[in-house]
Amino acid sequence: MRLQGKTTIVTGAGGGMGLKIVEFFLREGAQVAALDLNTAPVKQAFNQADNSRLVVIEVDVTSESAVIQAVQEVVNRWGKVDALVHAAGIAQPATPVEEVTKAEWERIMAVNVTSAFLLSKAVIPYMKQQRQGVMVHIASIASQRPRPGLNAYIASKGALVALAQALAIELAPFNIRVNALNPGPTDTQMLGQFAADGTDSEQTKATVFKQSVPLGRLIKPEDIAHAAVYLCSDEAQMVTGAVFNVDGGRGL
Repeated sequence: MRLQGKTTIVTGAGGGMGLKIVEFFLREGAQVAALDLNTAPVKQAFNQADNSRLVVIEVDVTSESAVIQAVQEVVNRWGKVDALVHAAGIAQPATPVEEVTKAEWERIMAVNVTSAFLLSKAVIPYMKQQRQGVMVHIASIASQRPRPGLNAYIASKGALVALAQALAIELAPFNIRVNALNPGPTDTQMLGQFAADGTDSEQTKATVFKQSVPLGRLIKPEDIAHAAVYLCSDEAQMVTGAVFNVDGGRGL
């Protein structure tokens, strides 16, 4: 029970990584607010009526008012926010940069970066009041090892890493830790969406992405969940500003 009693907000909770993070955090004793625009997968995976430590909240993480309302709901329910694991994000089908529209660019930035700013801004006052807290922003190893055609996505994840490190140094005097977690190619539905045709291509997963991982397999959602548990636990109480790669060596 490494997270016993810790109130945690998990965004992107309906995705492959998010669902596994919710599962692991509940198993480790945390109280979890699972946030997503599409809450159906979370409700199907967990029966919140039978778990007093879980609340599922439908929220558009690109909307400041919606984010503030969701965080307030968590505080009203449990009186605090100890941790934020920001897993919300969207992919980009491989696209030559000259073909990326301004609207596509802005959408990727809104979901992958602006949402992190909004969630952080909303939870920080409560963490400052408590004089403790931890945030984990899930970025991507693509921020360090780019692939062709993922220009907007890579830019968004690079910005997310920079934001996490900027917050880490700013919030250290308040005993608030902030880290970036860089998954390598992870075996979720989202992975196939990076294909040039935008489809969930099993061949893309099995060949292009798997072959890019030195350890020889795709990362699993539970690999990411294990890392998130560690970074939010007291075992990592001196870890802040870190860029934590869970990538099977992809970043080498």
